[in-house]
Amino acid sequence: MSGNRKNTAAMGNIRLFGNTKVLVVSALFIAMSIVLGKLLAFNIGSSIRVSFENLPLLMAGVFFGPLVGAAVGIGADLIGCLIVGYAINPIITLGAACIGFFSGLAAIILSGRKQIVRIAGSVAAAHITGSMLIKSIGLYLYFHTPFEVLIMRVPLYIGIGIVEGYILYLLLKNKAFSEQLERVCRK
Repeated sequence: MSGNRKNTAAMGNIRLFGNTKVLVVSALFIAMSIVLGKLLAFNIGSSIRVSFENLPLLMAGVFFGPLVGAAVGIGADLIGCLIVGYAINPIITLGAACIGFFSGLAAIILSGRKQIVRIAGSVAAAHITGSMLIKSIGLYLYFHTPFEVLIMRVPLYIGIGIVEGYILYLLLKNKAFSEQLERVCRK
C-alpha cells in the first residue's frame, strides 16, 4: 500500500465482505494455507510442525481487515482438517481465526505508523495470541502435549514470524502488487 490512511481504513471496513474480488482472493488464501500447512509442512515429532500456513491468514487480515482474516483462518483450518483427515480441534480453529483477526486489528491500530512497524506489530500480535497461546492451549487440552514441547513453539514462531513479516513487507513495498491490492479492495 502507499501508506495513506484512506486505503488503510478501507481495509478494515466490513463492506469488503460483499466484494466478490475479496471473496475470490480469500478463497485463494484458504487454499494457500492448506497447501503450506498440510502438504508442505515439516513435522518435528508429533506436536511441532514447521510451516508457513499462517502467512495467508496474516495476508488476509492485513490486506482486508480483521473480519475477513478471521473468516479465512476458520475456513483454512476446517477445510484443511477435512481434506487431510485430522480431527477438528475447536480451540486450534479459534487460534487460526485469532491469527487472521489480530493481524487485521493490529494493522488498523498501527495504520499511522511506518509500514515495517505496522507489519511487525500485526505479525507479533497474531502469533502471540493465535499460535503461541491459543493453539498451544488446544494442543495441551486435546492431545496432552507436554509443556516442555509447547514452550518450543515460542522460538519457532518468532523465527517463522520474522520470515512471514519480511514476505509481507516485500509484497506491500512492491508498487505493482499494492496497485492490484487496491483494485481488489474497490467495490
